[in-house]
Amino acid sequence: MVEAAHVRTRIAPSPTGQAHVGTAYAALFNYAFARRAGGQFLIRIEDTDRDRFVAGAEEEIYATLKWLGLSWDEGPDVGGACGPYRQSERLAVYREHVDRLVSSGAAYPCFCTSERLESMRMAQRQTGRPPGYDGTCRGLNPADAARRVGAKEPHVVRLRVPKEEATVFQDLLRGEIRIENHTIDDQVLLKTDGFPTYHLAVVVDDRLMRITHILRGEEWISSVPKHVLLYRVFGWVVPVMCHLPLLRNADRSKVSKRKNPTSLAWYRDRGYLPEAMVNFLGLMGYSMSDGRERFSLEEFVASFDPTRICLGGPVFDLAKLGWLNGSVLRDLPQEVLARRLREAGQVPAGMTDALLAGVLPIVRERIQTLPEFAPMTEFLVSRPKPDAAALIPKKRDAAGTAAVLRALREAYGMLDAGRWTPDALAEASARVEVASGWKKGDLYMVARLAVTGKPVTPPILESMVLLGRDETLARLERAVATLLPPTR
Repeated sequence: MVEAAHVRTRIAPSPTGQAHVGTAYAALFNYAFARRAGGQFLIRIEDTDRDRFVAGAEEEIYATLKWLGLSWDEGPDVGGACGPYRQSERLAVYREHVDRLVSSGAAYPCFCTSERLESMRMAQRQTGRPPGYDGTCRGLNPADAARRVGAKEPHVVRLRVPKEEATVFQDLLRGEIRIENHTIDDQVLLKTDGFPTYHLAVVVDDRLMRITHILRGEEWISSVPKHVLLYRVFGWVVPVMCHLPLLRNADRSKVSKRKNPTSLAWYRDRGYLPEAMVNFLGLMGYSMSDGRERFSLEEFVASFDPTRICLGGPVFDLAKLGWLNGSVLRDLPQEVLARRLREAGQVPAGMTDALLAGVLPIVRERIQTLPEFAPMTEFLVSRPKPDAAALIPKKRDAAGTAAVLRALREAYGMLDAGRWTPDALAEASARVEVASGWKKGDLYMVARLAVTGKPVTPPILESMVLLGRDETLARLERAVATLLPPTR
């Protein structure tokens, strides 16, 4: 590991919508790397794309990352010595650095209009040439360019890429990467509105915020030469680069909302547990040294070693997430699970703490997410209306079904409150099974539908115990009356 005092990592999300699972993935790995080394983890908000800015998105980013249990040492909401941490508040800083680049000749003003640029791109497409700026303003006389800038002529500022060279850099996971500069566009650094592009801002900010290690998605590899060139013309040391494998759909395509929910809030609001999501994201391209698939955030941090990151695109498998969530849910202490259900609003109205404590042991093995709890247990606080058609099994009729339900009611009715237990109810059910000739599965399903109104519930005998003797008998009688309504 790198010396603790030197490690500073960051994430730099854009407030253009709900926090993406990819943001959480990168945040987790940056957080783990910094914490493992005893360094600092920062958040910087890249809000210079004003056309895509979404009000409230920044606050949602903070909320969802905190939901995962991640904390940061510096950021817009907590401050720090290297602020401000919103790019829109750093425009003077970028302007100063752009002026340095133009003065040195490493960048130049470009006065090409949008119409000319579109005509250029169209011609490139028609002739099969690669897209990119054709360098029309690259050779302008510096004094003439300065005069036009002083006259407030609309312009951008572009990076002057040395086309005859190649840019070579090291990636922590991939080793040496070489990209020929003739494939690199003279990238815009400062837009006509005075806002920087990503490429300028990220380099300036990472330098001034003393970022030592950059862990981000591999889609940024093609941009690294532009950044390396900027570091070099400024005379700065390039941070350690580590490009994480992209999250993939099952078909190996880049994870996107067209095939999987990508909003972190979507998972939070649908009852996935933060412990499970952290565990799941930690498995994305990473393996623990002992091979285990279940681990906590603290365990992930304690064992984090970037050399264990696998470059094969990790699959964002919702079935695997569901399994992990169910596993974490079942391992929660009962009082913690009860509190989580209450906080998430997933406890049926009217369910007391005592009833919740009674039903959790027989339900927690049957659910994977918090929202599955209420539909499965609402029958305990709300008497269902029997459905005559649903009550009657195949190859049975209303009279025969009513008869077996009445037999069950009579058998259960012989048990007093002191003997109202699963074992006693099972024995009574067995006697009806023998006497009626019904198969056990059919018998229990009819009883389940009569008592709960649903074909899938917690174990029916334990459910009857929770409902109590009088309520269970009343529901069975009501089901019989539904099957055999009184004639007039």
